[in-house]
Amino acid sequence: MAVVNGRNRAHRPVTVRSSVTIVGASLAGLWAAETLRREGFEGRISLLGDELHAPYDRPPLSKKYLAGAVGRDRVDLLTPEKAAELDLDLRLGCCATGLDVSARELEVDGTPELFDGLVIATGARCRSLLGAEGVAGVHTLRTIDDSDAIASAISDGARQVVVVGAGFIGAEVASTAVEAGAEVIMVEALDTPFGRVLGPEMGAVLADLHRHRGVDLRTGTGVEAVLTDGSNGTGRITGLRLEDGNELGADLVVVGIGVIPNVEWLEGSGLTLDDGVVCDETCLAAPGVVAAGDVARWFNPRYGEAMRLEHWDNAVQQGAHAARRLLVADEEAEPFAPVPWFWSDQYDRKLQLAGRPNPEDDVRVVAGSTKEHRFVAFFGQGDSFHAVLGMNRPRHVMQAKALLDDGASWDEAIGFAGDWE
Repeated sequence: MAVVNGRNRAHRPVTVRSSVTIVGASLAGLWAAETLRREGFEGRISLLGDELHAPYDRPPLSKKYLAGAVGRDRVDLLTPEKAAELDLDLRLGCCATGLDVSARELEVDGTPELFDGLVIATGARCRSLLGAEGVAGVHTLRTIDDSDAIASAISDGARQVVVVGAGFIGAEVASTAVEAGAEVIMVEALDTPFGRVLGPEMGAVLADLHRHRGVDLRTGTGVEAVLTDGSNGTGRITGLRLEDGNELGADLVVVGIGVIPNVEWLEGSGLTLDDGVVCDETCLAAPGVVAAGDVARWFNPRYGEAMRLEHWDNAVQQGAHAARRLLVADEEAEPFAPVPWFWSDQYDRKLQLAGRPNPEDDVRVVAGSTKEHRFVAFFGQGDSFHAVLGMNRPRHVMQAKALLDDGASWDEAIGFAGDWE
């Protein structure tokens, strides 16, 4: 019978470690720390974060927290009491600046230190809008400080809000700003929001949701120039010139055009980097080194492809899986093969997507009405059931996700949904 730091782990070979360092005081990083303790690990756990804030929940930053509906206490994930219970070496306001896998050496703010087990959970950062660097009134939304700055701008009277990018962050900010009384223009380079993921039919449904709430949605065009009240692109934002020639006035611009995984500090580390930290199907990047969350690109055997997911649920599940991977022998390591799932709250609608839709999929609405923005739609090809999209149908979406988990066929999924109203 194997023992992990005093706790029995029947029939499970383990790797004995004296300590684990987690780089990234993120959701994935915190779940890794919690999982290590739940699995019986009693060694030192160091949790490093580049922000001065303890770990917090990011989804509310573009929704309820941004709107002022919930306070800081509702987004904090790590209270002092919980940190003490986990017995964490919590180090905030410090940055990992280098790594040497072969030497088992991590560099923190330029100072090398040895590590035993390592979890990389450094997340991602927002892409910036070309020409907007240093311009007052232009924001991205990734951190709680970003959310505070946007909320202050809205409360201080910004009434012409332009959101660049109709992805979920942009769409959520747009809905929050509309409900705060702002006039909102949303600019999307694709012909329909999420057209590459959901295809034109469901993309049009999302477009209609925003237009129905008064958003001026401009699709099929990008930003050509940032307009300011200063010279040489300095000063405060006054508007944007679009690629189609139109000019938009703006008191506030929020940019949501995707993220870049934070891997620059890993150049020359010995790890493989390609749109994130490349891992095997168990989340292992190198012996004793795992990655989780937005920064991890791993091979998902369920789909037979490498993927990097930027979803809350994935950060939780992968953070936990990566932690367990550090504690087991290679021959006992299990693959991480989830069905992707996430949600987005926009206006009074909860949008949920589970699975991996393809723009070429057949789409069938199996319950509700897209015109009423309350429905469930299935995606698939032939007899393959790929994904489910729902709006204000959370119970049915989760039932369909269970079908995806079980590998149900298209006919089985359609038959199961036959009784839904």
